[in-house]
Amino acid sequence: MNTTIDLARTYFTAVQAGDMPVLGDLLAEDIVWHQPGAHRFSGDHRGRDAVFALLGAMMEATAGTFAIDSIHSYMDNGDLVAASIHFSGRRGELTMGMDGVDLLRITDGKITEMWLFSADAAAEDAFWGH
Repeated sequence: MNTTIDLARTYFTAVQAGDMPVLGDLLAEDIVWHQPGAHRFSGDHRGRDAVFALLGAMMEATAGTFAIDSIHSYMDNGDLVAASIHFSGRRGELTMGMDGVDLLRITDGKITEMWLFSADAAAEDAFWGH
């Protein structure tokens, strides 16, 4: 891997495949994950273990259906990579599918910070609940 975009591609491939060992290698131990919105998963999650707990809880809430369906494009600027994505999930009778942007800060070959943006924050809040 020689570019930040290469590392981001590896990250998204691992997320889509559920490859936790690769994710563990890519996420810095002290990562800060900024989950948007006003729902039960919103807020800052600090540390790789907290991020894994967050992702696990999201997968549990959606019976494993929460997924990044596609990555439309990658853009980099120094140590930042923005990925335009589409994500979806099902929780009981509720469904969600929308575009978003994930912004990764990459330092020394690790993802050290992550910001997520949703096309429809209110719909995502309603999907996840409080």
